[in-house]
Amino acid sequence: MNLTIITKSPEETKKLGEEVGKLTKPGDLLAFYGELGAGKTCFIQGISHNLEVKDYVTSPSFTIINEYQGKVPIYHFDLFRLNNVEEISELGYEEYFHGDALTVIEWAGKIEHFLPKEHLKIDIKFKDRYQRTISFIPQGDRFDKFLKELSRIENFRN
Repeated sequence: MNLTIITKSPEETKKLGEEVGKLTKPGDLLAFYGELGAGKTCFIQGISHNLEVKDYVTSPSFTIINEYQGKVPIYHFDLFRLNNVEEISELGYEEYFHGDALTVIEWAGKIEHFLPKEHLKIDIKFKDRYQRTISFIPQGDRFDKFLKELSRIENFRN
């Protein structure tokens, strides 16, 4: 079951991120897709807010990975500047992808074949200046159940 939700402002995108954050568990991996400026970081800020991260969450474009502490540790990857897939191997990605933290990856399309079987694809597209079409594509049983829970949230039924 795929799920598509339209948000009408950056604040709504962030609020949807907070709702997604409520459903995440340690060990989950969320793979983000979308053009530059589509709202991937904004969405991740919402997730982080829900998980009580005190730091300001920004796109880690120059460091590739930021680690945040909250109720659950968050590993935030931004692969925009990744030049070749060998770089991800050098980072020791397995430790991040298979640990007890929540892993969120911006520009996940660059390393799709490295992603674990169980993950959630989140594709954010521009609808207009403020609105975004956010598609959730589950990879595995864990995220099929995840999306059933997410689809029950009243505020985001389109």
